[in-house]
Amino acid sequence: MDYFIGALKKYADFSGRARRTEYWMFMLFYTIFYLALALVGSLLGTELFSLLFSLALLVPSLSIGARRLHDTGRSGWWQLLFIIPIIGFIVLIVFFVQDSHDENSYGSSPKAVAAS
Repeated sequence: MDYFIGALKKYADFSGRARRTEYWMFMLFYTIFYLALALVGSLLGTELFSLLFSLALLVPSLSIGARRLHDTGRSGWWQLLFIIPIIGFIVLIVFFVQDSHDENSYGSSPKAVAAS
C-alpha cells in the first residue's frame, strides 16, 4: 500500500525513475480498487464509481508508467504504444518487466540508491 500512496504523492512527477516493485504494486492496488468499485457499481446499477476512479488516477498512472520506462532507459512517450491494439500492450508489458539500467540520462538507479 505504501507504493500506491507513494505514487499518488508523486501525482504528476514525470521525471525520475520507478523500480519494478513500485510500478507493479501500484498496478495491483489500482486493479483491486477498480474491481471493487466496479462490483459496487454493478450492484447499484451504475458504472460511475469505476469511471471516476479511472479518471482520477489517469495522471498518476501515466506518471508512474513514464518513471518505470525511464528506469529501463526509455522515454515516457513509449506509453503511446497503448494506442496500438494487442501488440502495443504486449510490447509495453515487456518493457515494464525489464530490469533497471544502472545509470542513464534519467538519473541513477533506484536499486543502487536503495541498497546503499
